[in-house]
Amino acid sequence: MVSNSPMPRLLVFSDIHNDVRALEKLMDVDADYYFAAGDLVSWARGLDKMAEPMKRRAEHVYVLPGNHESERNIADFCERHGFVNFHGGTMDIGGTHVAGLGYSTPTPFDTPGEYSEEEMATRLQKFAQWKPSVLICHAPPLDTDLDRIRTGLHAGSRAVREFIEQHQPAYFFCGHIHEAEGAVIQMGTTRAQNVGKKGYLLEL
Repeated sequence: MVSNSPMPRLLVFSDIHNDVRALEKLMDVDADYYFAAGDLVSWARGLDKMAEPMKRRAEHVYVLPGNHESERNIADFCERHGFVNFHGGTMDIGGTHVAGLGYSTPTPFDTPGEYSEEEMATRLQKFAQWKPSVLICHAPPLDTDLDRIRTGLHAGSRAVREFIEQHQPAYFFCGHIHEAEGAVIQMGTTRAQNVGKKGYLLEL
C-alpha cells in the first residue's frame, strides 16, 4: 500500500547490483514514489529478476540507468514490467520539480552507461529551465565526499558538480561510488547525498 501521508514521500536508492534482498527491503518502505538511481544489476545481467520485488509498486517506480545499464536496457525493462523510465525525465510532485539523469562519466571498465563530460553537461542543461528542486543522478559531483573512493582518489562528474553549483536544487541524490554510500554534504543551498543501496526517504 502506498503512503497516504499528505506530504509526498520519495524513496531514492542506487547500486543494488543484483541484491534482491536489499531491493525487497526497500520495496517494504512506505513511500509514494520509488526512484532507482541506476545499477540495479551488474553488466546489464539479471534485470528481469530484479523486477519481481518492484512489481507490487510498479506504477510508482521510476528507473534510471546507471553505468551498468544502457538507456535501451532500461527503456525495454520498464516497458516490460510497467515501470517509468525516468532517464532525462522531469515531473511535478505537489509543486516540487523533480528531474533525473542516469549514466556516469567514463570509467576504466568501459561499462554500458557512460557519457563524456560534455554529453553529461548537455543533458543536464536541458533541466535548467525546469528549475528542479530535487535532482537525481547516478553520477556524483566531482571532488566531493560523494565521489571519494579513498583519500586523493575521486571518480565523479565535473558536469554534475557545475550544474549543482550553478542551479542549486534543494536536494541532490546520487550513487555510483559505493565507498561513499551514505555521505551527505552541503553544496551552497543544496543538500547532496550518495544514497547507495540503503536509500534515503525524502518527505517533501
